[in-house]
Amino acid sequence: MVIKEEILHSVGASIKNYRTSETIFNEGDLPNYYYQIITGEVKLNNYNDEGKETIQTLLEDGQSIGESLLFIDKLYPMNAIAITNCKILKLPKHIFLDLLKLYPEICLNMNRILSQRLYFKIIMAQNLGTQSPTAKLMVLMDYLKSSQKEQSPYSFTIPLTRQQMASLTGLCVETAIRTIKVMEKDKIVRIKDRKILY
Repeated sequence: MVIKEEILHSVGASIKNYRTSETIFNEGDLPNYYYQIITGEVKLNNYNDEGKETIQTLLEDGQSIGESLLFIDKLYPMNAIAITNCKILKLPKHIFLDLLKLYPEICLNMNRILSQRLYFKIIMAQNLGTQSPTAKLMVLMDYLKSSQKEQSPYSFTIPLTRQQMASLTGLCVETAIRTIKVMEKDKIVRIKDRKILY
């Protein structure tokens, strides 16, 4: 969790419920609020001119949404959309910035989270240059598994759908599905009950 819920409540954060597929904010909106997920899943995405979706990030319980934009005067370069029904804490930007001055440990934690997200962006950007779909998917899987204590083969269940994996790696979903089957044959992953074990 980025900021303890009781701290957010104590400074006047409100709770807003979003239904599946509902937009939290749109590309081009002004960032006026700090958002933190209590329950649910959210994706940050963009659509190209042909309407093809690119997923930037997937977020879940306890994570914050688009907070890096609160530190600069820029419009959101992405959309935030609820993947599931979500309960989200919402705090006005000026109160959030005051809160960081009051709680240095929150500021430190925020820096850690922003660094982690920047690291993910860099390795995924490097990954886009490779032609191999297997290499693209393995970089994503390695990153997802890297925070786990248990690192033995097949000990980690990939928490993404094939569609989400395709969107995050710039592959079409058919290529992702085909590549995962090849990876299973090559004993890189195991498939159990449609779940990918890495």
